[in-house]
Amino acid sequence: MNKLRAAAPLLEQLVPYDPKYLPADAYLSANENAYNPEGALREAIAQAIAKVSLNRYPDPLANGLRERIAQAYDLEKDWVLVGNGGDELLFNLALAWGGPGRAFLNFPPTFSSYEANALLTGTTVIEVPRKADWSIDEEAALAIAASGDVDFIVVTSPNNPTGACAPDSFLRRLLEATDALILVDEAYAEFAEHSLVDWLPEHKNLVILRTFSKAYGLAGVRLGYVLAHPEVITELVKVRQPYSVDSVSQAIGEVIMDHREEFAPRIAQTIAERETMAQALSALAGVTVYPSEANYLLISVPQAAQAWEYLYEQGILVRDFSSAPYLEGHLRVSVGTPEENQRFLKALEEFLDTLPVQEG
Repeated sequence: MNKLRAAAPLLEQLVPYDPKYLPADAYLSANENAYNPEGALREAIAQAIAKVSLNRYPDPLANGLRERIAQAYDLEKDWVLVGNGGDELLFNLALAWGGPGRAFLNFPPTFSSYEANALLTGTTVIEVPRKADWSIDEEAALAIAASGDVDFIVVTSPNNPTGACAPDSFLRRLLEATDALILVDEAYAEFAEHSLVDWLPEHKNLVILRTFSKAYGLAGVRLGYVLAHPEVITELVKVRQPYSVDSVSQAIGEVIMDHREEFAPRIAQTIAERETMAQALSALAGVTVYPSEANYLLISVPQAAQAWEYLYEQGILVRDFSSAPYLEGHLRVSVGTPEENQRFLKALEEFLDTLPVQEG
């Protein structure tokens, strides 16, 4: 039969996630770590992989890695769940706490997958747009949370793509205002040097999401984890895919956790480079730089779409948000190596020099 039954109706309103992955010389678009694990660490990873029995299914719950993560945070193993990147865990959250007749509270602009996951699971999305300075409208958020009509909430801290952390005072009020599950996405927390992990014992409705993709330079491996009360972990286990984290990834994650302190110098270097870039960008005419505690900067640029094109013609790929809702006229640039950052700054300055001088 040369006919095809239509896909599920809820897919009609969805646009596939597009990371805008394009070939380039300098990749400054995806908030990746600019540095690949190397040297002795790379050798330790190779040795761990060599011991993996590729003909056997992986440990379904990655218990060896769970134990190492739990020890790092002074928790028990049943407070940890590992996933195929943070993306799987975010989708599992929507599966477990969302669905028809349930609601998700979102704070755009933020990571688009939150809303997409809610829509995929038939969850109602309630939006509280951020203020002009990208801060959360705290009183509006608290009022909706306290109404009891929300089942789960995601707060990104630092927020992607705007860069700032949510205030502790707001997060504490939010946790106390509702029994809704509140996931704080700390994918970039190492660059902020701040975390809510210590709050877990006193807030059963708090979930912390972390990743190996950013500070640990493992975006290509796909490893993430959540820290939460065992009752929450039990529910998430019910919806996760069996064997979602392969044996090779588990082995690599274990090595990274055993050597995690070795990443401190690179994290410090990234933070220093971020501040150097922010200062240089602030000196460019027409450019606005927003405060960031992550490994990227959101900037407002004249003729942002054309700026993105010019940069890409120079081999530099940044993230184009120039036509995205709430983010019109903005670009996001990841912190790269010092050489990549200088190349980006030089190219952007060259583009700005081509624009007509504004009078008045």
